[in-house]
Amino acid sequence: MSHSSSASQASPSPEPAPRCPVGGQAEVDPNLDFAGTTPYEDYVQAELLTHAQHLLSDDPGEMAFLVTTQVMELWFTVIVHEWHTACDALRGDDVPTAIDALRRSTYELEALNAAWKPLARLTPAQFNAYRGALGDGSGFQSAMYRRLEFLLGEKSASMLVPHRGAPREYAELAKALHEPSLWDEVLRLLDRRGYAVPVSVLQRDPTLKYEPNPAVEAAWAEVYAGDPRSELVALGEVLTDVAELVWRWRNDHLVATRRAMGAKMGTGGSSGVAWLEKRARKNVFPELWTARSHV
Repeated sequence: MSHSSSASQASPSPEPAPRCPVGGQAEVDPNLDFAGTTPYEDYVQAELLTHAQHLLSDDPGEMAFLVTTQVMELWFTVIVHEWHTACDALRGDDVPTAIDALRRSTYELEALNAAWKPLARLTPAQFNAYRGALGDGSGFQSAMYRRLEFLLGEKSASMLVPHRGAPREYAELAKALHEPSLWDEVLRLLDRRGYAVPVSVLQRDPTLKYEPNPAVEAAWAEVYAGDPRSELVALGEVLTDVAELVWRWRNDHLVATRRAMGAKMGTGGSSGVAWLEKRARKNVFPELWTARSHV
């Protein structure tokens, strides 16, 4: 008995099983068709960021130097933003919000400090390969870094001088010069909480550099001698973390500069290493450190 013609044909292959969806949900291809730029580009401005490098030498190492410096400027910007958030919260007696902003800034300071890695091992020959192209340019002239220093209480009207030719930067720095620093806002909070902060400190000229005060040291010693779980102790500790990371930033800057250029004059006309050594010796929020000897 002959087989039917259908039996002589190959059986149809079974359809492949569908892929197991990730997370139990159907897979959806991403949308790839946008009019104009992508929403990512509109938000991040990646094209602006990745085309902002205008090299001034033929040395291949200059790109790393330039991009690292630009990354540092972005970290300065976000840290200044966090500290302004903390200042606003302290003025409103909202210590938890201030602590949150300051804690975020410690993570950002760690990232900022890590940005020294590409530059920290430059030899003099490597740095000199493109140093001449920098002319009088120097990180000493960074307006955003100056705003960061002003928030720490390192005020100086003379630091506005390099920015006279840039109206926007000059106006922002002049405003920051006349505003209370982060440390000023902290001390005003202590006063409102009943600690003996001198009127001379509370009403000091905000355009001048902050100078340590024995009564402020005593106030912090009193805070630390009290309830260790208080929000003021928590505030003091996160401020100490900030201060330590700023100190590490200054020291990393000093070491990188020593390796790259020794004791030469800085590119912006500063004394270079001598200036950085002086800065590295200074404590940020000084009474937070000295008060610990009296607890």
